[in-house]
Amino acid sequence: MSKLLITRPLPDRVVAAAQETFDVALRPQNTPLSPAEIAEALSGYDAVLPTLGDQFTAEALQGAHRCRILANFGVGFNHIDAQAARAAGVVVTNTPGAVTDATADIAMTLMLMTCRRAGEGERMVRAGAWEGWHPTQLLGMHVTGKRIGIVGMGRIGKAIAQRAQAGFGMEVVFYNRSPVTDLPFPARQLPDLASVLAAADVVVLAVPATPQTHHLIDAAALSAMSKHAFLINIARGDVVDEAALIDALQHGAIAGAGLDVYELEPKVPAALVAMENVTLLPHLGTSALEVREQMGMMAVDNLKAFFAGQTPPNRV
Repeated sequence: MSKLLITRPLPDRVVAAAQETFDVALRPQNTPLSPAEIAEALSGYDAVLPTLGDQFTAEALQGAHRCRILANFGVGFNHIDAQAARAAGVVVTNTPGAVTDATADIAMTLMLMTCRRAGEGERMVRAGAWEGWHPTQLLGMHVTGKRIGIVGMGRIGKAIAQRAQAGFGMEVVFYNRSPVTDLPFPARQLPDLASVLAAADVVVLAVPATPQTHHLIDAAALSAMSKHAFLINIARGDVVDEAALIDALQHGAIAGAGLDVYELEPKVPAALVAMENVTLLPHLGTSALEVREQMGMMAVDNLKAFFAGQTPPNRV
């Protein structure tokens, strides 16, 4: 029976499914693997089921390893050097599809919380500072009918756009590296990122974390946005230059931001925490039991297929 390391506690159903086929070691901590633990995982197990923060770098993957597959729990795998893994003969898989709707829902949550100042209002009530309703209190942006700009029209970007268009009557514009056609809702693909940033009342980032998207939203990109516009990030933290975002917010270059991810998770800059026009969530994108179960079962299916001599369904 092949030895499998699961690097974080997962839903019971997922662990039970893995134990049917593998000799499972379940790491009890919820923190990312240390470099020493990474080395032990690669040398001591036939397979590893890692997740966000477990840094399987090119350096760690050099040389011969017992591990033959990294079945990532999550669609994003920027914590794994996939090219180095391939060179080392280690297969990498992920869990696309399972996360789409849940992540799109969090994007809409952030948009509404930020544009309608719901986070600010809740803090006011909890602090006992609410003095009662009045006509000019916490006036935010009415999102219905506004223009949303989607950066990255993949599965998640499409799900966000569809919710915005069908649910809120928003006009959809988007930027994507390749042409996107046959969308089941009205949308316009603009020729470049700056055009989408300039046109949108709300910008939502839904691109994968790659070397090409690192700091995609930098000072120049933020300066292209309208002063009344809001930035929503449910992609990966390093897609945004946080220092540039803080500067833009402090100087009123944009109206606010809603963030579910951060450049150096779990560290959140004190400057962002101090701002009332910023909504901060603790990476809740896929945080629903049925979604996490589905992600885990996809990872287990990838492992089962691999050790049965088949091509894993979600090889990257």
